[in-house]
Amino acid sequence: MKKAIVASCIAAVLIYLFVGFKEREVQLIEIENNEFRQGGYDVLQIDENMKYAGDLILVNRDHKMINEGLADDIVLVVEEIHEKSGFQVGSDDVKLSKSVVVRFQRMVDQAKQDGITNFILSSGYRNNAKQASLYNEMGPAYALPAGYSEHNVGLSLDIGSSVGKMEDAPEGKWLRENASDFGFILRYPENKIDVTGIQYEPWHFRYVGLPHSIIMKEHQWVLEEYLDYISENPAFTTTINGEKYNINYYSFEHGLKIKVPSNHSYTISGDNKGGIIVTSVVGGE
Repeated sequence: MKKAIVASCIAAVLIYLFVGFKEREVQLIEIENNEFRQGGYDVLQIDENMKYAGDLILVNRDHKMINEGLADDIVLVVEEIHEKSGFQVGSDDVKLSKSVVVRFQRMVDQAKQDGITNFILSSGYRNNAKQASLYNEMGPAYALPAGYSEHNVGLSLDIGSSVGKMEDAPEGKWLRENASDFGFILRYPENKIDVTGIQYEPWHFRYVGLPHSIIMKEHQWVLEEYLDYISENPAFTTTINGEKYNINYYSFEHGLKIKVPSNHSYTISGDNKGGIIVTSVVGGE
C-alpha cells in the first residue's frame, strides 16, 4: 500500500514540476556553444531573491520571511474544495497556497480509503497583521512575531480531528505515519524542541515536497537539521521507491549560474539562509 501511495504522489509531482518557480526570478542563459546542452543540461542565472523563496525555506525565530518568500498562489480554501472533499474547514477565511490545497486533498483522499475521515483544516496562511495580533494576544510562549511564523508563508497548515486531540486521534496517527508520502512533515515533533525552539505541535504540518519529506522522516530530521545536512553535503543522490533524485546545494553569490537537466523535471528553492537547492528527478532504477 505504502509503495503505491508514494508512486502515485511521484507521478503527480512529475506533472507539476518543470520549474515550479516564479519566472521572473530565473533567467535561461543563451549558450553560444552547445556543450552543456549536448550533455543534457541548461544553465540558469540565479536571482538573489531566489534565496528567500521556495518549498524549503526556513522560517523560525532566527530567520524572518521576506516578501519574496510568500507563496504566490494564496487562495481561500473553501473556494477550492467541493462538498465531498472529505475534510472540514475551520472557518470560511482559511487561506493556503493553492498547490498545497491540492496536495492536502490528495492526502485526505488516501486517508479516506484507509478509513480515516475526521480531518479539520483549522488554520493556514496568516498575513503579518493577523500574526502580529495573535502574537500580542498569546505572547512569545505560544506564538511567533509577524514574519517569523511559517504561517506567513502559506505552506503550513494546522490540522485537527473532530474526534479528539491530534496526539491521540486516528487522524493524527495516520498523518504521522503517512504525511511524508505526500510531501508534508510534522514540523514541531515532541523530541526536537531543543532544535526547533517550539513546543510539540501535533497539529502543525508543513509542505516541503518530495523527496525531502521522506528523507526527513527516515532520518528523523526536522527542517533545521535537514538544511544543515544539505549545506554540508552539497551534492547527493537518493532513490525512493524506484525514483532517482539528485539534490544539489549552492551557496549564493552574485552572478551565480547553475546547471539543470534539460530533459528532466526539477525544482529550485532557496533556504532563506543564503543557499539555493536544486532537486532533479532523473529517472528510475
